[in-house]
Amino acid sequence: MGDPGGIGPEVIVKALADRATRGLARFVIHGAADAMHGAAHAAGIEPFWWEVPRGSALVETARSHDAVLIDDRDGGRTGYAHAPNRLGGERSFRWVEDAIASARLPDADPMRADAIVTGPISKEAWSLAGRGKYPGHTELLASRFGAKRHAMMFVGPSLRVVLATAHLPLMDLRNALTIERIHDAIDLGHEACLRLGIARPRVAVCGLNPHAGEGGLLGDEEQRLIEPAIRIAAEQGMDVHGPFPADTIFNAAVGAPGRPAKYDLVVAMYHDQGLIPVKLLFRDESVNVTLGLPIVRTSPDHGTAFDIAGTNRADAGSMKAAIRLAVRMAQGEREQPHAMREPPARPPEHGRRL
Repeated sequence: MGDPGGIGPEVIVKALADRATRGLARFVIHGAADAMHGAAHAAGIEPFWWEVPRGSALVETARSHDAVLIDDRDGGRTGYAHAPNRLGGERSFRWVEDAIASARLPDADPMRADAIVTGPISKEAWSLAGRGKYPGHTELLASRFGAKRHAMMFVGPSLRVVLATAHLPLMDLRNALTIERIHDAIDLGHEACLRLGIARPRVAVCGLNPHAGEGGLLGDEEQRLIEPAIRIAAEQGMDVHGPFPADTIFNAAVGAPGRPAKYDLVVAMYHDQGLIPVKLLFRDESVNVTLGLPIVRTSPDHGTAFDIAGTNRADAGSMKAAIRLAVRMAQGEREQPHAMREPPARPPEHGRRL
């Protein structure tokens, strides 16, 4: 559900109230009934889900329904603050852990989850709940599944972006960005495009500095880190190019009427470099995908939106898109089981930092 005081309950209710979306799979919602009922009442939607208390032996029986809410209520409590708080952090963290536990069940277990779709959480609330070790879903999922490498990818109607780094302060890039990390983003993004049905992904890589360093005049990270990562990927057979100035490459990747897109994927060096164009162009349409996990995980591209929570103003478009993509990828996993590949061996110097 995500944070119960955010718009997660609302976008889940609205997305699954659409029969076409609900018909794509069977859904188990980890959350709180009072938040779901409040969202449904505000939207004028008749509750359509089956409720079972968390920890009840009836959970497996209820699984036969197309939508089941595993209700984790706080001693009969009703209502959650529309602001970051410890209770919202505790609940939302626990619900993600419950979803992860379902995804780790054996294939033959009827309660196993084939994919996880997460509602938006508050990083501040997780910190208030003592979970500040994890900046977000991505880091928690990577830790729980033991992913040796992982990346955030955003999929929009005509743009795909993968991030070399994610939830880091800009000043910390100096200690985080390496040739290996950039190559991993290229490799994981390339692999994801193949899984999405793109036979020969064309990959563009952003520079870090303005004008991609202007030949070293505005920084040499492109020459020291990004270009070597691109060469390694090209030597492995990937159709990859760059580094390009980030202020121009997204136009080439999106294309326009009469001007086909030149690239299927853009690799961005840091969070906002990649997310600004995605959210500007495809607000409420794009989907966040965690790469490098043995399980499919998607989420909407937006946050908790506490400022509009409880007002019935949230758009469920991104949640619907996240559900559709999760189903599509999970079906692909069943048809062609995917194993996480080990990162290719590289000489020690390929780990150089900024």
